Amino acid sequence: MTDAQCDAGYVIWGRRPVAEALEAGRDFNRIVVARGGADPRIVAMARRLRVPVVEVDRAALDRIVREAGGGAHQGVAAYVSPISYVELDELVRRAHDAEEELFVSVLDGIEDPQNLGSIIRTANAAGAHGVVIPSRRGSQVSPAVAAASAGAVAYTPVARVTNLTRGIEQLKQAGAWVVGTAPDADRSLFEADLTGPIAVVVGNEGRGMSRLVGEACDFTVSIPMAGRVGSLNAGVAWAVMAFEIVRQRAASRAQLADERQPPE
Repeated sequence: MTDAQCDAGYVIWGRRPVAEALEAGRDFNRIVVARGGADPRIVAMARRLRVPVVEVDRAALDRIVREAGGGAHQGVAAYVSPISYVELDELVRRAHDAEEELFVSVLDGIEDPQNLGSIIRTANAAGAHGVVIPSRRGSQVSPAVAAASAGAVAYTPVARVTNLTRGIEQLKQAGAWVVGTAPDADRSLFEADLTGPIAVVVGNEGRGMSRLVGEACDFTVSIPMAGRVGSLNAGVAWAVMAFEIVRQRAASRAQLADERQPPE
């Protein structure tokens, strides 16, 4: 359940990725469904949006997805335009237009497509405005990434920058505090103030943050580990950070609301 570039075009497969792409308004060439096994909801959505739907034998659909590098397709595949990256300014604009404090994830050399897809999915769930990746030295939005994101790539913008430290400086100029994740940081995320505009830097799965990126952070935090394993994978570390930020923001809003209540 993912997408890939193949000779016939850009292909996505699986019920959820196809449905999410329809709902997100991606440009479709056509949808291909297995004869007798089509999801009626997807067919109805496609017809409402005037996207052509073609029925084929399951063997033909198997071949389309296999040639695109995929596997289980759940009876549906589609030819769509590739997902476009956005400029970093677009993430800042999204926060401004929504009248929200900026909240983004900055990835320093994440190589595992599963981690990148998981990070995009968590960013969507936590209400982050997007994910920032380097144009080199890291995974790009790919078949495995789309699968791991469970359709979130259709909703969560990914900004690609040529120089990550310059991108971090740009986020600082937009008012964000930049916090890095490091196992040897002198304070835990639970001790740090993570309210306000924030960009969280997640380092490479094995090497962590690069020296220059680490030096560009305003501060670093660690995730307390009680067991014998010394670290979490990058996707899980980002999820812990993201929802601690969500928790702190909610607590801050609740405290502010209480302070504004008139005394009885």
